[in-house]
Amino acid sequence: MPRLRNLLVIAASVLLIASSGAHSLLGWPALRAKLDAASVPADLVQGLAMGWHFAGLAMLVLGIVTLWLLRAERHGANVRLPLFVIGGAYELFGIGCLVLLGWDPFLLTFIVPGALLSAAAALTPVHPASVASAYSAERRA
Repeated sequence: MPRLRNLLVIAASVLLIASSGAHSLLGWPALRAKLDAASVPADLVQGLAMGWHFAGLAMLVLGIVTLWLLRAERHGANVRLPLFVIGGAYELFGIGCLVLLGWDPFLLTFIVPGALLSAAAALTPVHPASVASAYSAERRA
């Protein structure tokens, strides 16, 4: 993978991993304090906590997966689609929140890593073998 794509993926991965920690370690206590101040029922707080911490874990996993993709490509894996899927999901979520809720600088934690991964995917060449196998599968159908 050329240097620019490596840098884009590494930067996005670092942002994903860092945001996972910030999300769970900093974000939840702040949200929990607001929920407690609003006298939100304990069962609702527990349900929100599970989803909140799962999101933090998912961010961590996606950051690790994107780093793993760098290594996998060196061994011949086609990483274009997973980079587009992860990047696109982050971008679409950030843009959807922007449209529904309005501008908030916090949305950059979704839009920036998503754009970095999508750019890295766009710079990743399609492997001729994967195109040929897709064409062969289409002809057999």
